[in-house]
Amino acid sequence: MPNRPSQAPALVAADCTSACPVRKTAQIIEGKWTTQIVRDLLPGKRRYSELLAGLPGISPKILVQRLRLLESHKLLVKTTFAEVPPRTEYRLTPLGLRLEGVIREMGRFGEALGEA
Repeated sequence: MPNRPSQAPALVAADCTSACPVRKTAQIIEGKWTTQIVRDLLPGKRRYSELLAGLPGISPKILVQRLRLLESHKLLVKTTFAEVPPRTEYRLTPLGLRLEGVIREMGRFGEALGEA
């Protein structure tokens, strides 16, 4: 069995109660679009219309739901400007930016699957 750094959380099934950090993360990033929205926000703030255009196939309703989910978990901040027409921007919080490593590893894993 490979050695694990002592500060790394245990990732065995017996440890996956409702307080399991892996389960908590999976519950937030599950779904077809959530990780792609985070990926698109990693470079910086985006307007709602930019996110919608950058995710072909997503419905406006689902995009709003996912953005609200990420906002409720304090992973992104929504800023609405009092302009005509109104402008809304989204950006990841410092906590949301911590998902960058997760998203990068998911990409590497996906590439490895393509090579297999």
